[in-house]
Order: sequence, then C-alpha cells, then structure tokens
Amino acid sequence: MPQDLKQIIQGKARQLGFILTGVTLPTPPPHYSTYENWLAQGHHGSMKYLETERSRARRSNPREILPECKSILVLATPYDPPTSALPNEHRTDLSGAKAIAKAQTMWDEGRVASYAHGADYHDILPARMKELVQFIEEQVGGPVKNRYYTDTGPILERDLAQRAGIGWIGKNTCLINPKQGSYFFISEILLDLELDPDPPFVTDHCGTCTRCIEACPTDCILPDRTLDATRCISYLTIELKDDIPVDLRDKLGNWTFGCDICQEVCPWNRFAPEGDTAFVSTRPPQMLTEELSLTPQAFNQRFKSSPVKRAKRRGYLRNVAVALGNSSDTHHLPVLKNALKDDEPMIREHAQWAIDKITKDTPR
Repeated sequence: MPQDLKQIIQGKARQLGFILTGVTLPTPPPHYSTYENWLAQGHHGSMKYLETERSRARRSNPREILPECKSILVLATPYDPPTSALPNEHRTDLSGAKAIAKAQTMWDEGRVASYAHGADYHDILPARMKELVQFIEEQVGGPVKNRYYTDTGPILERDLAQRAGIGWIGKNTCLINPKQGSYFFISEILLDLELDPDPPFVTDHCGTCTRCIEACPTDCILPDRTLDATRCISYLTIELKDDIPVDLRDKLGNWTFGCDICQEVCPWNRFAPEGDTAFVSTRPPQMLTEELSLTPQAFNQRFKSSPVKRAKRRGYLRNVAVALGNSSDTHHLPVLKNALKDDEPMIREHAQWAIDKITKDTPR
C-alpha cells in the first residue's frame, strides 16, 4: 500500500472533477441533536422518510450504514452560480444584487435553482465515485468495502463535510468554503480503509452578516442554522406534493423549481468558480406560458435527464401557474384558463388562483 495513499486518492478525485476533498472518521456527528430537534419541531414537513427509525439510526452513526467503515472521504463538485446560468443576453454587466434584481424581473421566464440547469447530478456523480473506488482498490491491491452517496443516503452530509475540513455550515444552512463559495454538490464515500482524517473547519466566517436571513422571502431560515422546510421555496416547489399554502404563493415570485436567493446574496459567493461542464445548461430559457402547456409526454422528454423531473409534471406545472399568477400580467390569462382543463386537479386549482390574483392585481 503506497505511503502517500491519501494524496494519491485526492489527486485522482480532482481529476474526476471533485474540486474539494477531505477525510473524516465515522464517529457520530456532532450536530445530530440539532437534527433530532429539527424533526421534533416538525420543520421537515411532509418528508416523513426523515423521521423513520432506520433513517435516524443511520444519521446518528455512519457505521450503521457500513459497520466496517474506518474513514469517510468527502467530496465537492461545483455547479455554475446563477449569473452564469442566466441566458446569454442577460449576462453582460450582471453581478451581485443587479443580477438578482434582473433575474427576478424576467417574468416571462421561470427561475430554476442553478444546480438544476444542467444534467441531473444523480446521473453523473455516482459513476465518478464508483470510478474513484475502483482506483482505490487498484492502489491497495484488493476489494474495499464501501458505500457512496450524493444527497441520496441517510447521512448528515454537511456535518461530515465540516468535520472533513471542507467548509463551515453557514446561517443559510449551506456548506461554505472560503475559496469556492457554496455552489457545489457534496458527495461522500464510506470506506473500509484507514486514511488520516483532516482537521475540521472550525472557524465561522458568517460573522454578523445576516444577508441571507433578510433576503429570504418566506422567513424560513432559523437561528440554529436550520430551515423551516415548510416555508422554504425549494421545499415548496420540489418536495411538497400537495397544494402550496395560499399565504406563501405570492412569496415564490417566479421560482418554478428550487431557489438560490440565500446563496445569491452571500458575500462568499463572490469567489464561486464556474461549474463542472457536466452541469452546464444546454436548454433555452423556460418560457412560463409554454411550460404550462406541457403534455405528460413533453414534460418527460424535456426533463428526462434533469433534476426538475423530481417535481413531476403536476408539481412543476403547479409551480409554473403560481409564477404566472405572480407576474400580474393579463397576457398570461389565456394559457392559465386553458390549464383549467388539465386532468390534474392540483394544476387546475393553482391556475384558478393565478387567474384570480392577476384579475385582482389589474387596475380597472
């Protein structure tokens, strides 16, 4: 076994596109009690799978996932920040608050969280981790028991990443690296292999800044660096499978899948690099009126390799209807009225809400 095995592994990881790497031990996460309190407060909303006994046991102790685990390799892969994801005609001279303001006023286009502009990371990163595991096995001369995840397993990813020295957990709950910002996916590989752990990232660089808290339209950011998911735009547009609460609909703006606001206003994202080329968008801007007319077949075709498919057609078109309602544009009424004929009751209900809102907002 090479004496500098860890460095060799990290070098291969960088070749595969993991810009940040760190190693930690499979000991119980230090913030597990915060997770339990979050569940007790009901801040996970309808995500009942998070509260199962199996889920809790595994999150409380990584060795419940892989009993032979001796170390955990934590990895980060960048995706384009929002200004890079804007259509070409909107990119010039846009930065910071100007970019956000401009994007929010593109009412003919729906906004999708930056991570979802390109290919689905669930289709890309597991293959890279598998290749990295195979490389590790070649280096040690035999099989290594392992498990790997990227937002797919019962594990507290940001806790592990902080403990592996990759960054700190910000007030907006995102993991932030002082040189890379927060626009990256986190992955982890549990290994039956001893690797020297990295020192944890102990410094909190948020300081007295509260920009993310002040910018959140739904006030979902909590004081203990968790979110009330039931108020978070990302939850409301992706995880929630029922009607969006009426009192929150006008706060969604033109977000149709996810939200980047708390990252967009974070000063540390001035340093965010360009994303991995696998996640660069190749799609044209999403025109809201056209999106609301997507048939089931057209939706499946358009989003077959995109994270957006997670919302399913009924959830995505629900979100589109709300965004159209928030535009207060009477030109959108015909397509909304046509949506009243949709087979999905939830789409019809939100289309009616949008029609009522536009009618109410229109000066007589």
